[in-house]
Amino acid sequence: MGLYCGIDLHSNNHMLMVIDDADRRVYERRLPNDLAITKAALEPYRAELVAVAVESTFNWYWLVDGLMEAGYAVRLVNTAAVRQYEGLKHSDDEHDAFWLAHLMRLGILPTGYIYPKGERGLRDLARQRMRLVQHRSSLITSVQNQVWRSTAVRLRSETIKGQGKHPWPQISDPDLAVSVKAGRAAIDTLTVQIERLEKLILKRVGASTQFRMLKTVSGIGPILAMTIALEVGEIGRFAGVGEFASYCRCVDSKRLSNGKKKGEANRKCGNRYLAWAFMEAAHFAIRNLPAAKRFYERKRRQRHAMLAVKALAHKLARACFYVLRAQVPFAPERLFM
Repeated sequence: MGLYCGIDLHSNNHMLMVIDDADRRVYERRLPNDLAITKAALEPYRAELVAVAVESTFNWYWLVDGLMEAGYAVRLVNTAAVRQYEGLKHSDDEHDAFWLAHLMRLGILPTGYIYPKGERGLRDLARQRMRLVQHRSSLITSVQNQVWRSTAVRLRSETIKGQGKHPWPQISDPDLAVSVKAGRAAIDTLTVQIERLEKLILKRVGASTQFRMLKTVSGIGPILAMTIALEVGEIGRFAGVGEFASYCRCVDSKRLSNGKKKGEANRKCGNRYLAWAFMEAAHFAIRNLPAAKRFYERKRRQRHAMLAVKALAHKLARACFYVLRAQVPFAPERLFM
């Protein structure tokens, strides 16, 4: 007899459910988020346990890593793809945990990729760098607007970051001057941390074949190559180029019936960091690769400019899939035939 475990994970507790081949509930209990307690609860069923299904919530690392290190087979549930029975009138944590175990027993549980623990920290460090860059950008815009509306002088972002040669306008309001000074100090601090993280990450990633191959793609420099390499991980986890492009959010999410649009699917299903990276790569490619610019101009005549950029991002994502899978340099003549 095989047993199946489903875990409905929350911020401070989780509902653990074990069922058998006939969907009989063998064990169910709400447990605190303590790995030792969870392992003790599963230990009596270890020999017969086929696998443990864990929800992909914001805090799954500790549980999935701990159970895998303890020797359990773990399935990370793709919560966006799990469909509940639509006739349900009532649902709770016990039912949710049971449903995960039930779907796994039937072999139809949608699962996600468990990024290797040893590499996950570096990827998350790159994400932290991106958050700092976004925070710095918002501060730069704030300082720029404060100076602009008070002096009618629009400063370039390079000037605000201390990289430009343009002089600062005279600020007569003492309170505004203090506010701008505080903003610039925060920007300087963030710049130091961003550069430190970039140096550390590039030192770790720079020697990889993935990084070197991605840098051959037009529009992709060191930062974008670093981001894409870390977010993609093992390229072999994607069955084909279509699945990869979908994961990068580079495909349409609309639903069609009889040639008519009937709605949209989940547009946010996929990796937002890769979506950003390929859109950025498309903008750079338009400026640096004549064939990419011609493709963009042709698409722009047919549709909105942003959709034209996204179409180019889609082509670059597909190119990167083949570059990473075959470990060969980018060939623009094959992309824009």
